[in-house]
Amino acid sequence: MSIYEGLSADKLAVVLDLGARYTKFGFIGEFAPRCIIPSEIKCPSSGKIRYIYSYTDENDLYSLLVEFVHMLFFKHVLVTPKDRHVVIVESLLCPTLFRDTLAKVLYRHFEVASILFVPSHLVALCTLGVKTALVIDVGYEEVQIIPVYEGVPILKAWQAQPLAAKAIEARLRNNFINAYNNMKNAAGDCGDTDTFAEDVSELPDSVIEDIKVRGCFVTTMERSEMISKSEPVKEPPPLKYRIKGDKLILIPGICRETAFEVLFERDNDTNSIQDLVLKSILECGIDTRKQLAENLFLVGGTVMAPGFKSRFMREVKALLHSPEYCDRLPLNTVKLHNPPAKDNYTCWLGGAIFGATDMLQMRSLSREKYLSLNTVPDWSNLAHNELVISKLPT
Repeated sequence: MSIYEGLSADKLAVVLDLGARYTKFGFIGEFAPRCIIPSEIKCPSSGKIRYIYSYTDENDLYSLLVEFVHMLFFKHVLVTPKDRHVVIVESLLCPTLFRDTLAKVLYRHFEVASILFVPSHLVALCTLGVKTALVIDVGYEEVQIIPVYEGVPILKAWQAQPLAAKAIEARLRNNFINAYNNMKNAAGDCGDTDTFAEDVSELPDSVIEDIKVRGCFVTTMERSEMISKSEPVKEPPPLKYRIKGDKLILIPGICRETAFEVLFERDNDTNSIQDLVLKSILECGIDTRKQLAENLFLVGGTVMAPGFKSRFMREVKALLHSPEYCDRLPLNTVKLHNPPAKDNYTCWLGGAIFGATDMLQMRSLSREKYLSLNTVPDWSNLAHNELVISKLPT
């Protein structure tokens, strides 16, 4: 018998936010998830640690999700999933295969009572108590921007690009390798090579991620322009990072400072994060643009980096007054919301708030309904629409 089963006669519903890199899991009505863990599990067939989103086909995904969901329930929250209600916080761009397979695992393998799928960009606004905002989700693989006006997502204005934590870590690794090779050559000329006992090109992704979180920051807009023009700037102090307990590697200050620049650099297609924000606003109706610009909402673990929000606002305001946008988007004010929770689990908190309302009973898909349909109803799939014909009075 699980620990929490005896506390209440009613089984509390659980909230699952399964991200590309980290998963948030907990109970409805609580202010924080019970656990935030990597979205990885030991593969039952190969025995290797794999990320959930690295599946090859439906059967592979099914086996990974069975092991992962079992770990969530029986290791991290210590409750049984049988006959329990589940709230799943998902992206509007979630693949249908992943959505259907996750539902199949929960309904058929774990026999949950019902599932309520809620869009992450929409329920995130529950934490603010507003109905209109431009939600900017900067996760691991990509940034997703979806405007929400009066509680309705404007899907035609969505923007998405692979400008997120994965791109930052790739930039950090490349810059680190180049700086390391230069230092190694300089040390070799001096006959001192003991400092570079570890080849940084072989560092695992988990170490690069830890270096990004612990040692990197977002520089100011002025320093970024100076670095891009190769002007002399005072470099931040290097960071000594210990690996394997007894080895130290030196992380140059310039690598710490420039890792996040990949998000703000404009290419030929102008796909920087600030461009995506203004492009999304331009795709919306002219009567909604002012309200959306005054309700920017950043979510996702990447935006927790030191200096990210201030740099983001400077970049958006500067681009807004540039000749490219000043005539097409004449806005004077741009404002950013401050959520009541950490940015990395704001969407989960919105799902916990939404699931604590009557909507859980009104909009959930029960196990009986799923077994009769053998699929998850999709609002964009006309096969699930039912035509009701009423007889006219004679």
